[in-house]
Amino acid sequence: MKKQLVLAALLATAPFVASAEGLSYSYVEGGYTRVDVDTGVAGFDPELDGGYIRGSVELGENFTVFGHYSKTQDDVRVNGIPGTFDTDFESAEIGFGYHADISDRADFIAELSYLRQEISVENSSGEGKGGKLNLGIRGEMTDNLEGWVKAGYIDGGDFDGNFVGTLGGQYKFNQTWGIVAEVEFVEDTTQYMIGARASF
Repeated sequence: MKKQLVLAALLATAPFVASAEGLSYSYVEGGYTRVDVDTGVAGFDPELDGGYIRGSVELGENFTVFGHYSKTQDDVRVNGIPGTFDTDFESAEIGFGYHADISDRADFIAELSYLRQEISVENSSGEGKGGKLNLGIRGEMTDNLEGWVKAGYIDGGDFDGNFVGTLGGQYKFNQTWGIVAEVEFVEDTTQYMIGARASF
């Protein structure tokens, strides 16, 4: 009888345990992305469209390794100049993350990564490589809706030092599938993403 009572109690509390552990740090994700670039050149502000893929794997209880790649393109017109300019923007990132509970539904998150970006216009291109540090909070607002906010800094290598802000969220259909939307602001560049995420 005692064993049956213990088993019944465990089964009864299982849904509450699942809710408290509803934030998954192991996932793959992909979708559409748009990058708006303010070049500082009058009439030349590319709005680039493309795709992205990213993923994360949890290592132990508090650490993750993650990666991200996106590529966007547009044929850009410049005021006063005939024709268009083929413009491409690529971004790749790989790094390590740390997370710790601050409540039953929210985590403190920290991310340190290596970032590489390249923008090319016709036959000319420029590349930037450096480090990126993000600190933020990720939490569940409901059983199906979560969000995150991060503030960070990009510096080192080819970067002079820029602040970065990120705001995102996920609507979860079930424990595996969800729809993700995110926007990231970095000085003269804004990147929007919307995609599907599979958590495991």
